[in-house]
Amino acid sequence: PIFKGLTHFANPAIEEARSNSPALVVADPSTCSFQFDPVGLRKFTSSCDVATAALTKAGVPYDVQPAAAGSLAMVNVGSASVTSYEAAGLTKEEGKAKADAFGAELKGALTTAGYPAKADGSRINIAGTIFMLWLLVLYVTMVYGPIAAYLVELFPTRIRYTSMSLPYHIGNGWFGGFLPAISFALVAGTGNLYYGLWYPIIIALMSVVIGGLFLRETKNVDITK
Repeated sequence: PIFKGLTHFANPAIEEARSNSPALVVADPSTCSFQFDPVGLRKFTSSCDVATAALTKAGVPYDVQPAAAGSLAMVNVGSASVTSYEAAGLTKEEGKAKADAFGAELKGALTTAGYPAKADGSRINIAGTIFMLWLLVLYVTMVYGPIAAYLVELFPTRIRYTSMSLPYHIGNGWFGGFLPAISFALVAGTGNLYYGLWYPIIIALMSVVIGGLFLRETKNVDITK
């Protein structure tokens, strides 16, 4: 709800365009991949992947509708239709030309349908946006406030720095490091701008369960020992 509130207050044009001219990807489901690529080595070349990646990068929500097997994916935006392309087997120059042509046509269709390239500063509800950001910061402080004291109390002095550093860097480095790649893949696969939030939500729920089962009470612990 908070992130939807941010969209409502900071970029209302997205909401309006989504309601008035919804974007629809019509594609053969077998050609649509889960676009998880944390190290940048995989190439997603099907017409479905090209279309969904372009819309996701543009921040445009969309629905996916099955099409006949072997057909090229199409992006329907309002009354406009933009045909995607197969990038497999193209030379670098051919791929760039196809990408530029598809990108330009898609951008034109999105602009005509009212999808903004960026938020219109004159339409931003400053008070509402600040309130939503304040709520997010409030939730962060609920975690970071007690966690510093808890980690100090959890480990004995002799191994405290190492013991605090290891879980912190695993949590932030590994789980946090995969966040952009996993969230992008989730959004590209569904067309839902907020679907990527399920990754941190699931990690948080796992932390609650594991912490509740295995972390001990630290009240009255002598932190000097």
